[in-house]
Amino acid sequence: MTDPIVYTNYTAAHHRKAAEVLPFIDAYVMKKEQEIIEIEQMVERYEKRRMKEERAYQSMSTFRRLLSGRKPDHHLAVEYIHFVKKPMEKVRELRQEIENARSIQSSSSPGDMVSVSSGLANELRQA
Repeated sequence: MTDPIVYTNYTAAHHRKAAEVLPFIDAYVMKKEQEIIEIEQMVERYEKRRMKEERAYQSMSTFRRLLSGRKPDHHLAVEYIHFVKKPMEKVRELRQEIENARSIQSSSSPGDMVSVSSGLANELRQA
């Protein structure tokens, strides 16, 4: 009932031999780059849709604009955060992970002990 809580997934546990990590880095980098491309496409689709809506609203007559209304600015701000800002933060994180993986690849010899990110450690466990 009063058993201690044991945490096994702490960051110090992600040290591996470079020989274990190096074969998986290329596939890991390709997967992360594909995620980046998908996120950027999603952001681009949102921006195109937003511009299309704005052009349609501007092309309406004054009377139609009065009747139809448009989204309040705070709704647009929330949409921007959800569809652009947060995904682009994710892209920056993914690019940092790719940079870390490439630095491991370029600066490590197979006998070295390297510190890997949790994402790369999870990939190694699944493989």
